[in-house]
Amino acid sequence: MINIGVLASTKASDLQGVIDAIEAGKLEAKISVLISNKKDAYCLERAKKHNIKAVFIDGKGKEREDFDKEVAKVLKENKVKLILLIGYMRYLSKWFVNKYRNKIMNIHPSLLPAFAGGMDLNVHEEILKHGCKVTGCTLHFVDEGADTGPIIAQKAIPILENDTADTLKEKVQKLEQECIIEGIKLFAKGKLKVKGRIVRVLK
Repeated sequence: MINIGVLASTKASDLQGVIDAIEAGKLEAKISVLISNKKDAYCLERAKKHNIKAVFIDGKGKEREDFDKEVAKVLKENKVKLILLIGYMRYLSKWFVNKYRNKIMNIHPSLLPAFAGGMDLNVHEEILKHGCKVTGCTLHFVDEGADTGPIIAQKAIPILENDTADTLKEKVQKLEQECIIEGIKLFAKGKLKVKGRIVRVLK
């Protein structure tokens, strides 16, 4: 059983897929704590509904590293071994990334390295503007850059002529949840080997 910590700033819709998989016995994991930097974010409510410890840490007026050290303290108290970023609207400090190197996973709604750095609907809008024929999501370990870390898994779907940013978001979110769950399973079994930019999945 692996202890997971979630950092979120929004609804954390993808978290629901993870919670459902755990509650259905399809994923051997425990979400030990959810931390949000937004006091009124729905992710805190979502966590409480499922008896997950929910913690708000205010980042206003704090240096990035000082804030991250507060987060790390809570993660340590809750014996977290893997950190998931789900709709987390903050960049992490170098200190935090180094402390949890290859233990922080982020899900991004595009096939990286394309359309890195954007958030949510903006990414889907850009993908449509560029006339892409395929889209999807990428699960990656977090490094110092924006969506530049080693890629763990990707899932793709075709873009249909009548697709909008909203329809793409809905379709891609399903893939995101599948990706996150698969990534957690592989991490928990020690099957992800990182060498430089490459993540190898061990048999």
